[in-house]
Amino acid sequence: MKANIAKPLIAAMVLLLGGTTMARVGLGKDDSGQPGAAVDVTRTIEVKMGDVFFVPKSISVESGETIRFVLRNEGSLLHEFNIGKAAAHAAHQKEMAAMFQNGTLTPSGHGQAMADMEHGSGGMKMVGMEHNDPNSILIEPGATKELIWTFTKSTGLEFACNVPGHYQSGMMGQFEVK
Repeated sequence: MKANIAKPLIAAMVLLLGGTTMARVGLGKDDSGQPGAAVDVTRTIEVKMGDVFFVPKSISVESGETIRFVLRNEGSLLHEFNIGKAAAHAAHQKEMAAMFQNGTLTPSGHGQAMADMEHGSGGMKMVGMEHNDPNSILIEPGATKELIWTFTKSTGLEFACNVPGHYQSGMMGQFEVK
């Protein structure tokens, strides 16, 4: 009898995970660029973030340039550095809201579902919910992280924090791609 239950359960999990993976393929895949390699870095730009702002508010880059972003979260809340166009940010904001709602993320960092997953105690809330897009990185309060990105010729490109409410409060900036 257990075998009869296991097959449909496994099939449902595969469908759920497969559907989530397919939905995530489009994020960061517009003409904004691609992950860069450390050997190709042409310059480093430090970006400071607080509750709820970025410094600088705009960044000039050249098409084909590979930038190392050093991201310092000087605030007391979890923040994100995400590269994309406004439509991609809007879609990602919905995912982020779901991650906060189900406990995957909290305002100060990873939530209980992430801790459960990392420590092997189930983490069922975590099924299909990860923050692993190459154009995006989460930075906990007081932390410094890096993101390397190679830009393409693109217009309307932004960097933003898509933690619920942060983008709407002005935590975004513009890239000027030359």
